[in-house]
Amino acid sequence: MRLTDKLPRVAPDGLPAAVLLSFLATAGLFYVNIMAALVTGLSDGLGIKPASAGLIASANVYGAAVGALAAVFLIRRIPWRVAATAALLGLIAIDLVSTRVVSVPWLTALRACHGIVGGLLVGVAFAVIARTRSPDRVFGMLLVVQFGIGGIGLWALPPLVPHYGTAILFLALAAFSLATLAMLPFLPAYPVATESGVTAAPAPIARRPLAATLAAIFLFQAGNMGLAAFIIGLGRNAGLSQDFIGPTLAAANWLGALGSILVVAMGARFGRAKPILGSIAVTLLFTAAFWRSDLAVVYVAANIGSAIVWAFTIPYLLGLAAAFDKVGRTAALGGFCSKLGLASGPLLTGLLLDRGGYPLTIGAAVLLLLLSGLAAAWPARLLDRAAPSQD
Repeated sequence: MRLTDKLPRVAPDGLPAAVLLSFLATAGLFYVNIMAALVTGLSDGLGIKPASAGLIASANVYGAAVGALAAVFLIRRIPWRVAATAALLGLIAIDLVSTRVVSVPWLTALRACHGIVGGLLVGVAFAVIARTRSPDRVFGMLLVVQFGIGGIGLWALPPLVPHYGTAILFLALAAFSLATLAMLPFLPAYPVATESGVTAAPAPIARRPLAATLAAIFLFQAGNMGLAAFIIGLGRNAGLSQDFIGPTLAAANWLGALGSILVVAMGARFGRAKPILGSIAVTLLFTAAFWRSDLAVVYVAANIGSAIVWAFTIPYLLGLAAAFDKVGRTAALGGFCSKLGLASGPLLTGLLLDRGGYPLTIGAAVLLLLLSGLAAAWPARLLDRAAPSQD
């Protein structure tokens, strides 16, 4: 008997399990939660242009999209605990190597590899989350963890880069993966099973509603991350100081967790269409408010408001994808499209900054978010009509 077999396991659908699963899903993509600190730190620490820093960050997330797509095909063939352990060890190794690389091309390639491994880990974690009784609530807890710890990273890491270089960014990522690795043995088995305990055969998937859901996830993440990755530069361009921007972003991340806490409390009690469409409408207002970032109070309100509704909306969108298949394949596909959007947003923003500046990038974000709401409306209403709401 292995030593880990003697350790106590948490209840599959309890709050401790939701927290541990949230750390597991966060570990593969934690750099997204500190994306603004990463982009600014790479630019300042390596002395490169923001577009080059954005390219490195985008390569990381594009790699994650590839890894998440691979997870769709692997989750039924490889034990999820084995895959998660191997991925966490791989992430730690790549982050440690990244501390020694200063060449932009080599660092871009290395971070793309990191993304592939991390994306595979997140895809596996999402597939396991889909096997819980209420994926929406677990995804909500995931955002609580991401925003809470991400806020610490955004507040603490940028001032450390001038003293310790870009290595401090990658060491922080490695430390988080190491902590998650220590949590892994306490999670239960989460087999693929029906209510009777018999292994389930893959059920047919409604492809067109799923496609609309995946498009909504991609557009929503691209619209939000396109601004979030450059939000420090946006504030500086508007005349705000780093001493003001840092605490603002930290507070926005911490308060943003309120949105995901609300999801944990609500679940699917009111369906998915109303929460998704209502929150995206509010997101449009807060995103448009960034046009007046020259007003400090508006910059603060826009960051806090958009963080809260982002943390509220994405768990429902990911839960919507998970609802199409309890094996976890569509949840992994949702993770793939989420990462594809998170990667494409900063890349698009970096290109638009050279052509129209921040006003154009804000307009692009508003458009992407609007299209996301339109794409999500049909599948959300369809599933609400097909199944009773959950308490």
